[in-house]
Amino acid sequence: MTEEEAVGGVKALIFDFDGTLLDTETPEYHAWQQIYREHGVSLTLAEWLEGVGTWYAFDPYVDLARKLGRPPDRAAIQARLKALHHDVLLEMDLRDGVAHLLQEARRRGLKLAVASSSSHAWVDAHLERYGLLTLFDVIKCRDDVPPGRSKPHPDLYLAALDALGVSAGQAIAFEDSLNGVRAARAASLFTVAVANPITRHLPLDEADRVVHSFAEVELDQLLAARRFAQPKP
Repeated sequence: MTEEEAVGGVKALIFDFDGTLLDTETPEYHAWQQIYREHGVSLTLAEWLEGVGTWYAFDPYVDLARKLGRPPDRAAIQARLKALHHDVLLEMDLRDGVAHLLQEARRRGLKLAVASSSSHAWVDAHLERYGLLTLFDVIKCRDDVPPGRSKPHPDLYLAALDALGVSAGQAIAFEDSLNGVRAARAASLFTVAVANPITRHLPLDEADRVVHSFAEVELDQLLAARRFAQPKP
C-alpha cells in the first residue's frame, strides 16, 4: 500500500488560525465586552458572532461609535484592549490536541497549511512564538487575497490549495466559525468544525464533522471517513 492509499488520498491539512489553533476569540470578546461596559453600553454575543471568522462583517470601533453617538478615543481603546486581551494571549496555550495532531500529520508526511482572515503580521508572529512557523508549508492570510475576499469567500482556501499543489479532494480543512466553514465548503473541502466557547453558539453543522476539541480528532478515523465521503453539498 502506498502512502497515498494509506491516508485515503489525503495529502494536506489546512487550518484556520484564530479560534482554531489558538483560541484568540474568547479573550478578545471578553475584552471588548469590558470596554463597552466602561463606556456605558453593551456588546452582545450575537453582535460579536457576526464578525467571527471574517474581517469586515463587524467592526467594534464603528459599532461603539454608533452606540455612543460619537467617535470613541481609538488610541485609548487600543491601549485598553492591549492590557485586557493581547497580554493575555502571551500566556495562552494552543488548543487541546493541536500539537499532537500537527506532529502526527507530519509523521505521516502530510502537508500543512494555514488559511486565515487575519493579517500575516498577526498570524506569523503567533506561529513563530509557538515554534510553529516553519512547520507549515503554506501560510495564506488576508494580505494574500483581494480586499473583501476573506472568508466566507473561498479565496484563502483556493490560494492555499494552489500553493500546496493539491486538489480540494486531497485536503481537509479545520475551522471554528461559520464564516470559515462556509469558505472551506465553497472551496469544495471536507471540513471539520472545531468549536470553541464562543463559536459553539453558531450553527456549525454545515461542516462535515463537528467536534469541540482537537483531542476528539483521531487522524486515522478522520482519514478513513474522508476517503469514503464527499463534502456536503
